[in-house]
Amino acid sequence: MDYLRYAQFLPIAHRGEPIPAPDHTWWSWRGRRVHVARAVDAGAPVRVLAIHGAGGHAGLLWPLTAVARREGVEVMAIDLPLYGDTVEPRPRSVRYRDWVELLTEFVCAETEFDDRPLVLFGASMGGVLAYETAARSGAVAHVVATCLLDPADPAARRAAARWSLTGGVAPMLLRAVDPIFGRVRVPIRWLVDMGNMSLDPKLTRVCATDPKGGGVSVPLGLLADFFSFGHTAPENFDAAPVTLVHPAADRWTPPELSIRFLRRIPNHTRLVMLENCGHFPIEEPGATQLRDTFREVLDAVAKAAP
Repeated sequence: MDYLRYAQFLPIAHRGEPIPAPDHTWWSWRGRRVHVARAVDAGAPVRVLAIHGAGGHAGLLWPLTAVARREGVEVMAIDLPLYGDTVEPRPRSVRYRDWVELLTEFVCAETEFDDRPLVLFGASMGGVLAYETAARSGAVAHVVATCLLDPADPAARRAAARWSLTGGVAPMLLRAVDPIFGRVRVPIRWLVDMGNMSLDPKLTRVCATDPKGGGVSVPLGLLADFFSFGHTAPENFDAAPVTLVHPAADRWTPPELSIRFLRRIPNHTRLVMLENCGHFPIEEPGATQLRDTFREVLDAVAKAAP
């Protein structure tokens, strides 16, 4: 888990203290050996679980969790099947709903015997995964997401896909080929617009070629499942407060798509635009705004805890 490859891209002001290396732990789930990076702190009042998207893994997000650890919070970052160090015995069979079910069961397992509040931090596609996990588990104190990409929205599909036309017809197209080609694996960068992962070309290149992240090959059935998956309707969502910290200069997933989804949630939402930040939010002043917002959320959650 080479988190230092990504830490070097943080703004200088955020590199003052060394980022502690994580402890590597493993969780068994339906025949899989799931990797969970942890910074354990038994005395911490709050815990955070970081969830990556289609081009990431726990190591990519680990530097972004530094603020939580510096605030005395226990941190976890999980590798979803096909990514990072998780051992997946049947890579051709992985579907989006596997990710949702894994995360839901993991959160339930983590909170069954530990009553400290748990905050989910979802980046990119991880944002809607965090949202759905909160809805299904009922065990989350707050959701912080950089993006809320709703696959039921044709504009969101066009933004997610590498070719906008493909995104527009994706559900019908992928549903048609899934029975025959669903198990065929192709590089994720062929399917999604990873060229706009960051405003920094060097960081984009690192993400796109990372053999544990953007360099991974996924089955076509996974994308077909994502585009057809029925997420919890935002009008019915009341599982936890949601804070959207969307990069304002995101060239991959335009902010208005996530904002439109957020505004459909009836209660307890907040929007923070990260100024000058691309999809991977490392630019200033947005990086500092993300840090400060995270601090505010963690402080509020800690104060509300019994």
